[in-house]
Amino acid sequence: MNLKDTSSLDYFKELKLQLELPDPRKPAPEVDPLPPADGGVRAWLTLFGAESRWLTVAATFGYTNAFGVYQDLYTREHTASATRVSWIGSTQLFLIIAAGLPAGKLHDMGYFRHVVLTGSVIYTLSLFLLSFADPEKYYQLFLSQGLGMGIGAGLVYIPCLAVQAEHWRVRRSLALGAVTTGVAVGGIVFPIMLNQLFHSSVGYAWGIRASAFLVMGMLAVSNCLMTSYPRRHASEDSSTDFGALLKDVPYMLLSVAGLFIIWGLYFPFFYIQLYAILHGMDPTFAFYTLAILNAASVPGRIVPNLMTGRVGPINLGLIASVGCAGLTFALFGVTSVAGIVVFAILYGFFSGAFLSMFSPAITMMSKNERELGIRLGFASTLSSIGALTGTPIDGALLGATFPWSKPISFNGLLAKQRGTQIV
Repeated sequence: MNLKDTSSLDYFKELKLQLELPDPRKPAPEVDPLPPADGGVRAWLTLFGAESRWLTVAATFGYTNAFGVYQDLYTREHTASATRVSWIGSTQLFLIIAAGLPAGKLHDMGYFRHVVLTGSVIYTLSLFLLSFADPEKYYQLFLSQGLGMGIGAGLVYIPCLAVQAEHWRVRRSLALGAVTTGVAVGGIVFPIMLNQLFHSSVGYAWGIRASAFLVMGMLAVSNCLMTSYPRRHASEDSSTDFGALLKDVPYMLLSVAGLFIIWGLYFPFFYIQLYAILHGMDPTFAFYTLAILNAASVPGRIVPNLMTGRVGPINLGLIASVGCAGLTFALFGVTSVAGIVVFAILYGFFSGAFLSMFSPAITMMSKNERELGIRLGFASTLSSIGALTGTPIDGALLGATFPWSKPISFNGLLAKQRGTQIV
């Protein structure tokens, strides 16, 4: 090889290196910055370090699970009929679930922190306003507790679930179940707290303010610690087609089934405390029935998630819904303290199992992580119709004479018939 050949070889080597360098005029190819790890360091930190999202869920949806305290108080103090009172709680529940559609969409567009912070401010402000409302003025209670707190909590709940789900695939059910235990724990703490404060020298107004200060602290800590899943670009994340969701038959059938099951699921959450008192049980004991029910939902939200890999979230959701139906019929024979405790424990477990299975079943049908928020939000919005109308129907069936057989039959048959349609 002569000198000329050597220089030519060097020239082509240099040319090859130049060709391999990225062109600064062209954008770098986009890759997912953090695919779901299912056990990576960041994913496990998201689960065990998710106290921020856990606190948020406990302070919002968990507080909503304490509405049975308000249902009992407003009904027995003759603020309004059982039906009108339940409209406050059902509207709050409806908005928490229905707001998941816009909140989920905004989350998919990359505005997770903005949405959660806005919802936290609205929720806390509305709770403080409730403490200044006149219990005899129904519209004040409805505006602050039904609308304000419902909208605020709704902007928080679905984004917290969606951002948790983005870090997981195989263990997604367990991760979501762990975060949703905040709902159950909030449902334990707040009923006991509110009952003790309302029926002491503290009273109604300052009892609510005390709970509002606790909620404000929880949400302040959670917003300071909140982290979200790294995103590519908002334009790419927001490309989900609503028409494609409507044409996804399995997804739509599951969403409709969730609507009808939730229609009857919250009857005990709203009325178990009132049921116990009107059946002659000691009010001191009755004040703890709602807390017992929510406490039992903690293992219900965890244990079934450990079996999703073998059984599947849809099958487990079917078992849980049938269990709730059977237990609702069992209320016909519940007239003692022991009976109400057993009912609360079992119903809490099965209702918690269904609620913890619903989100993983929906996310399982997502094609990619960028549409988790919108799928969860759309399914939640659809099921919110049941949450809005279910308990007011129960109140109408109870009327002024409280024939408990009517709402028991209505909710038991509803859960049984629709639960079998999941498959």
